Amino acid sequence: MPRRTTINHERHVKVFKNGRDQAVRIPREFAFPGEEAIMRKEGNRLIIEPAPPKSLLAVLAMLQPLSEDFPAVVDLPPDLVDF
Repeated sequence: MPRRTTINHERHVKVFKNGRDQAVRIPREFAFPGEEAIMRKEGNRLIIEPAPPKSLLAVLAMLQPLSEDFPAVVDLPPDLVDF
């Protein structure tokens, strides 16, 4: 049975307008790593969580192609081994 985590920290924050959106600053003690987050609403609660890291394929898809040429690799046969 999963154990529920109790949150012992609470802080009142000011909600302000940013253009047509509402915004809130996340206090330092609640900060999480990364630059993206997932926000969802459960009843009257707003939940903000750090976005999970992107998959390796997603990261590789964002990379720019290399413009340099690599030298040819000499593919020598393996040394013989006597068992």
